[in-house]
Amino acid sequence: MFALSALPTWSQTEKDDGLPDAAVPMKLRVRKDYYQGDSIPHIIMPTLYKYPALTFKNEKERENYNRLVRNVKKVLPLAKMVRMTIVETYEYLGTLPDDAARREHINAVERGLKREYTPMLKKMTRSQGRLLVKLVDRECNMSGYNIAQAFIGAFRANIYQGIAFIFGLNLNKKYDPEGDDRYTERVVRMVESGQL
Repeated sequence: MFALSALPTWSQTEKDDGLPDAAVPMKLRVRKDYYQGDSIPHIIMPTLYKYPALTFKNEKERENYNRLVRNVKKVLPLAKMVRMTIVETYEYLGTLPDDAARREHINAVERGLKREYTPMLKKMTRSQGRLLVKLVDRECNMSGYNIAQAFIGAFRANIYQGIAFIFGLNLNKKYDPEGDDRYTERVVRMVESGQL
């Protein structure tokens, strides 16, 4: 029973014309629970979101939505990596004995991140950069400016904000899932659940 339930399950998605699209793998979590002295399989299905079909006024709106889907698929893993890096760095800073060691570690992390991700970030478009700033706010519940200010100080955070401003970005940009970013939230949820 467990061997069969551990296999990936495939769900069919449908296009606007009602025909099935490519199969999408669903990630299942399977574990064993005990009930009255007997073990039974406990299968946790992922949350599947059901949204009404989108209707586009013209082909330009369809292209914009498809571009948003591509950009979210490209940028969302980076936003999740930012969240994990912040959590790991914060936890490690708590173990360091003094401010000098903390400052040294933050500088080393900053150099490593610049070395690893600068080539990738240079290849991003401005719209992908704006989306990354918003998705970082979504993942961390803090704007990019506040994150930079917390770790490297207000002066350097202002320098980064100035550089971002030159490229048409704002590190203080907030994510609004109920307002301006409702389509982005829809796409992010569907990408996270494996529906897109």
